[in-house]
Amino acid sequence: MSAEMKMELSLHPGAKLIYTDAEGNSATQVEQVKWMLKQNIDLLIISPNEAQPLTPVVELAYQKGIPVIVLDRKTSSNAYTAYVGADNFQIGKMAGSYVGTALQGKGNIVEIMGLPGSSPAIERQRGFSEGLKQFEGINIKHQLYGDWLKHNAEQQLKSIKSDFNDLDAIFAHNDVMASGAREVIKQLNLSRSIKVFGIDALPGQGGGLQLVSDKVLDASLLYPTGGKEAISTALKILKKEPFNKENILQSIVIDASNVELMKLQVEKVRSQYQDIERQQGLLADQEVLFSNQQVVLNITVIALVLAVVFGGLAFYSLLENKKINLRLNMKNAEILDQRNQLMEMSAKAELATEAKLNFFTNISHEFRTPLTLILSPLQDLLNNEKIRTLAGTNLNHIHKNVYRLLRLVNQLITYRKIEYEKVQIRATPNNIVEFIKDILESFRLNAQKLNINLQFTASRQDILVWFDVNMLDKVIFNLLSNAFKFTPTNGTILVSIEDREGNVSIQVQDNGIGMSKAESEHIFEHFYQVDTNSTKGSGLGLSLSREIMQIHHGTIAVESTRQLGTTFTLTLLTGSDHFSAAEQSELSYDKAELSETAQIYTSEIDLPVLQLVSDQVPKLHEQSILIVEDNMDLLNYLQERFSKQYQIFTARTGTDGLAAAYEHVPDLIISDVVMPGMTGKELTQKLKSDIRTSHIPIILLTARGSNEQQIQGLESMADAYMVKPFDSDVLLAKVKNILKNRVLLKEHYTSDVSTATQSQTYNAIDRKFVNDLAAIVSQNLSNDSFNVDDICKEIGISRVQLYRKVKALLNCTITEYILSRRLKKAKYLLMNEAYSISEITYMVGFSTPNYFSTVFKAKYDCTPSEFKKKHQGTK
Repeated sequence: MSAEMKMELSLHPGAKLIYTDAEGNSATQVEQVKWMLKQNIDLLIISPNEAQPLTPVVELAYQKGIPVIVLDRKTSSNAYTAYVGADNFQIGKMAGSYVGTALQGKGNIVEIMGLPGSSPAIERQRGFSEGLKQFEGINIKHQLYGDWLKHNAEQQLKSIKSDFNDLDAIFAHNDVMASGAREVIKQLNLSRSIKVFGIDALPGQGGGLQLVSDKVLDASLLYPTGGKEAISTALKILKKEPFNKENILQSIVIDASNVELMKLQVEKVRSQYQDIERQQGLLADQEVLFSNQQVVLNITVIALVLAVVFGGLAFYSLLENKKINLRLNMKNAEILDQRNQLMEMSAKAELATEAKLNFFTNISHEFRTPLTLILSPLQDLLNNEKIRTLAGTNLNHIHKNVYRLLRLVNQLITYRKIEYEKVQIRATPNNIVEFIKDILESFRLNAQKLNINLQFTASRQDILVWFDVNMLDKVIFNLLSNAFKFTPTNGTILVSIEDREGNVSIQVQDNGIGMSKAESEHIFEHFYQVDTNSTKGSGLGLSLSREIMQIHHGTIAVESTRQLGTTFTLTLLTGSDHFSAAEQSELSYDKAELSETAQIYTSEIDLPVLQLVSDQVPKLHEQSILIVEDNMDLLNYLQERFSKQYQIFTARTGTDGLAAAYEHVPDLIISDVVMPGMTGKELTQKLKSDIRTSHIPIILLTARGSNEQQIQGLESMADAYMVKPFDSDVLLAKVKNILKNRVLLKEHYTSDVSTATQSQTYNAIDRKFVNDLAAIVSQNLSNDSFNVDDICKEIGISRVQLYRKVKALLNCTITEYILSRRLKKAKYLLMNEAYSISEITYMVGFSTPNYFSTVFKAKYDCTPSEFKKKHQGTK
């Protein structure tokens, strides 16, 4: 069958055959079919090993739309495209007729059947019985199952060897089992002749043809394999040509009379197939040779074309090179001229930079003189008991911020010197433990006031290290100052020194708010500030600390975790070999200068504000202000400045300010622009976009004073924009003016002015709110059960928010507003319509005419009847 398929496919080179052999195992054949289905085959040809086990997988392929040709043996269903094979029933019947004729109508027969349950075995047995019906003298003495195998057939026959003396013939369902029967007969040495018949008559060594020719079998019925017919049918199906679903192949009996002729035909076909294969091989070789020659020809043509093209390009390039060389010469001359000009400009720029640096350094130094002149008189004022009693808080604010400004000036001068390599380090040998202790003493008082546990440890008490005292102290002071700023009350700050081999490690550790990993990676960059709840610092101190450690040939590192704390580690090399002779000095450090530096760094630490106990109840004010400012000093100052006239609410961040605005709904908000997290502009946009707070006027405070920045602030819907530093009196006047105007606008809204005029008063959100409110009330004027809850459902806000919104915009309660609208409607109807007083009473939502008359008279000083007569008379 396989040989026939390959022979037929050799005439159709476009088709590909995937072939597998289950070797008589049905489960293996099922898995092989499933694997083929995954290969996206176009058609399946299957010869089922058994009918029942193979039926489901054949149906699966058929249901997927894949044509199925069942070959040789059928399945248990009709779910297939075509069948190719012999009719096993007819072959069995032909065998029965032939055996009966060969035995002349009488004798005993043993029938060796195939695999139990297989369709060929069942149909051949039925056909054989049908063929023997015409011979009454024929008796089937035994029916055995040989499972299509020679060994099994031999075993079954040996089990009945006692009956062999009466046997006349053995009929096996295939030639393999028939040859086994002949072997058993030989082994038993029976004197009488027993005829053996089989089915298949396959060619080749050991096949049925050879067995008949060698007289091992008396005859064999040809069972056509159908390989050629299966391929022909498959190609018709794939080409969508007409085909027969049932393709029954014919059979003949092969015996001594025609066996040699059949063998000659088989050999001839095989020879033809070999000739076809040889010719196909020669054709393939010719195709390869032709392909190679075509490639060579193509390469030759391409090479000739490229040679012509490159020759032309070479000639063109030669001409272009001459032009390019001329242009290059001109460019070189220009570049030389420009280089000379750049060198001259660079020299001038260097002189200008030097001049700018000198100016910057000088002007920074000049800042110290006025700061000193501020500090000295300020200290005198603070020492005066009377003045300190009257203005002690404001003087302390001035004193603290003067030192802060002085620290910034000192940092800028040092940083610029290091940046332009104008600073000369003066390293001296000092006891680092004693040096750190002196600095820590400057922070002891702050630690006590803040209730912070300040600890110090050292691996030993005398550790000699070379460093510049006047520069390293800035690093230690800065780290400790930062630790105090970001460590909460009752926290811990630990300073430790460890003497290692070749270096000394100094650690400043706190359990404060900490930083994220991303923030830690940028902490030493110029002017970088961590996004915390407080913008304490300029972002210059740590950058300066790193520069100072680098000129000391040391390192600074940080480890931090959010809400757990931060650890800064300084590493200094021991000995003096890493410093040049010019960088070394024998001078000792001045503790007085250290004390001055300590005052600069400790003055900025926020100490807890002592609240004076008073028996007086705080005065409540009619209007309230929310102040949002991250700088505690400025926040306290503004709170103190405005608390005498207004109810004050405060917040340190934009997020807290937003929550406070929703909670308190103040009459006005003052907010800084630059804050951690949510900025002042973002806060303004959120408040102005929310119906609950859109009516609140907002004043923004900022140090950014350019026109563009002010325009951006006003575009965020802020009502005013003030630049720092500002005059507090001007700010107070602006607050009063805005609140006064809001009062006038409220009165304007509640007057009888037309809606067209009122619509120009507020922003879009407030205007929509008032219009919606007016529309809802107007639609329900006749409903005497209409109340505040109905309005809340329509607009979608709570009773408290509705009350605050109406009070802020219209300066009246919801009930007063509804009553006013009803009376205005009644007034209009009395003046312009001919309704009776009773009709108007119910049209405007009053329950009784008496109640309507009472309310109307209280509003307009006359009864509805008197009002109607008066206006009808004038009309």
